Amino acid sequence: MGGIFGVASKSSCTLDLFFGTDYHSHLGTRRGGMAVYGKNGFSRSIHNIENTPFRTKFDRDLDELEGTLGIGCISDNEPQPLLVQSHLGSFAITTVGKINNMDELVDISYKNGCTHFLEMSGGSINPTEMVASLINQKSSLVEGIQYVQEIVDGSMTLLVLTPKGILAARDRLGRTPIVIGKKADAYCASFESFAYLNLGYETERELGPGEIVFITPEGAETLSKPGEEMKICSFLWVYYGYPTSTYEGINVEEMRYECGKKLAQRDADREYVKPDLVAGVPDSGIAHAIGYANESGIPFSRPFIKYTPTWPRSFMPTHQSQRNLIARMKLIPVEALIKNKSLLLIDDSIVRGTQLRETTEFLYNSGAKEVHIRPACPPLLFGCPYLNFSRSKSEMDLITRRIIAAREGENVSEEILADYANPDSQNYKEMLEEIGKQLNFTTLHYHRLDDLTASIGIRPCKLCTHCFNGKK
Repeated sequence: MGGIFGVASKSSCTLDLFFGTDYHSHLGTRRGGMAVYGKNGFSRSIHNIENTPFRTKFDRDLDELEGTLGIGCISDNEPQPLLVQSHLGSFAITTVGKINNMDELVDISYKNGCTHFLEMSGGSINPTEMVASLINQKSSLVEGIQYVQEIVDGSMTLLVLTPKGILAARDRLGRTPIVIGKKADAYCASFESFAYLNLGYETERELGPGEIVFITPEGAETLSKPGEEMKICSFLWVYYGYPTSTYEGINVEEMRYECGKKLAQRDADREYVKPDLVAGVPDSGIAHAIGYANESGIPFSRPFIKYTPTWPRSFMPTHQSQRNLIARMKLIPVEALIKNKSLLLIDDSIVRGTQLRETTEFLYNSGAKEVHIRPACPPLLFGCPYLNFSRSKSEMDLITRRIIAAREGENVSEEILADYANPDSQNYKEMLEEIGKQLNFTTLHYHRLDDLTASIGIRPCKLCTHCFNGKK
């Protein structure tokens, strides 16, 4: 995943760019970068932020990154922004997305005159460099961006910094957002709608799917109109989005309250579930838990606290063992709120199940009588082909698919998978029973897909729910 931010200002853009990019730090943990254009041309800085927050790495660069136009990014993958010199002129580029047909695009680029790509560590090609190569195969930047939207299998939202302004383009199906902000002497483009509020900007509008705009200090001009079809990622509300974010007019925090409310309504008829308190796994489960508590009348409590001074984020060291260790180290129990208590715990999702199993054991070891688990989204059955929402290399990393493989074999038909995705089927119920057994939960009930889409509140045909039901 990742976040991007751009500023076009009549005066220096540097501080707005710095803080606006920093406000995307929840979306990535590996690389941060900024590029600006000013009287001395282009300047750029990229740093590794795996062990140090973005703002501490870039504070010393601000004097050198001076200009009126700039773009920045937080990335979980490749170093960016990139500086490019081509027949279309000089520009900087940053992207958010995923490319599934990289080999095909490499062949096309070689045939169209590209001579080489610079390998990243591990031998892979930088996806942002690939996007720049595709843009340069056309006669203008706008045509090139349209070509990228057309030919990339996956998703691609991007910013291109030129000496005259910033091109902002949302993914063809709007899987990730771009919103335009404005103030008296500047305009900005941002993945997150809250990232510019404390900088004095107010929201002008969100870009539509596939829309391309040109941003200057005077405004944002549409160069390519938005399409009708949209498939925005539903996981933005479930997990990725910061609580203050709003996508398609729907606030993340409010949506999570609604999720918790619907989970509580489903539990109302289950006489065997009588928890003493409701808690959310910090931080992404907390709002869901508040919604559950408000609806059910069961007190909301914090039986464990995340230790943030030295462990601000856990999502995502490269190795699973490191992620598990960090997740375990961060949570500190409040024994008085756990001992001899029946707890209902809400997490945003269950991927492998490793961390939640360890959290459950940690609660039992701290004296809990029962631990009821309510994930705030349906079971994850399919890997995401559109965004890098997990470091899983295979769908068999998902606990659901391992259980299905044990029951059905590894070559499972679409029809069988569809039955396991159906919350009213026997296969679904038995899959949940096995997950609860393996992870040592007292009870387990997931958020239903129909309840999830209702919680978001926009038409289901506008949402991408592929990871839950396999539908593209």
